Amino acid sequence: MGEKRSNHTVYNVNYHFVWCPKYRHSILEPIEDSLEASFRNVCDEYDYGILSSSENRRFSGSRETVSLERLHISPDHVHLFLSAHPKWFERRSLSSSRESEILERHAPSEIVRTVKSITAREMWEQHESFLEEYLWGGGFWEQWYYIGTAGTVSTETIERYIERTEHV
Repeated sequence: MGEKRSNHTVYNVNYHFVWCPKYRHSILEPIEDSLEASFRNVCDEYDYGILSSSENRRFSGSRETVSLERLHISPDHVHLFLSAHPKWFERRSLSSSRESEILERHAPSEIVRTVKSITAREMWEQHESFLEEYLWGGGFWEQWYYIGTAGTVSTETIERYIERTEHV
């Protein structure tokens, strides 16, 4: 974990997500490989960096990028630890009119919605006969999820910093 940079931002925004399949059935182990591939594809496509304490170095063009990975799939739940740009959306004009298109959504709720919906659709496409035994009425993931944030600076450190600088 560490600071990342974009054109106008330096950030360290990390989220820990946890969610379960419908009815908390223990169905993820038999489909773990394809589910992991689906998670990684979605995170790559939407530029969500999967995190952990171990680094894997990749080369993109002439520049080296560091990809940190942390995804854990248990039989009845998933842990996903990732980093995303703090920008919630970006608009691009489609024509000379006022029409625009939202390109990126990085609000935590949008990250969850995106990852869960795409992985669910792909799992149904790849494992329909298996999933029909356990998940009647469609769906794949429970609606609820847990989210926590993590960084390298504690709450106490931030409070001390604010105390020291508020009289300056």
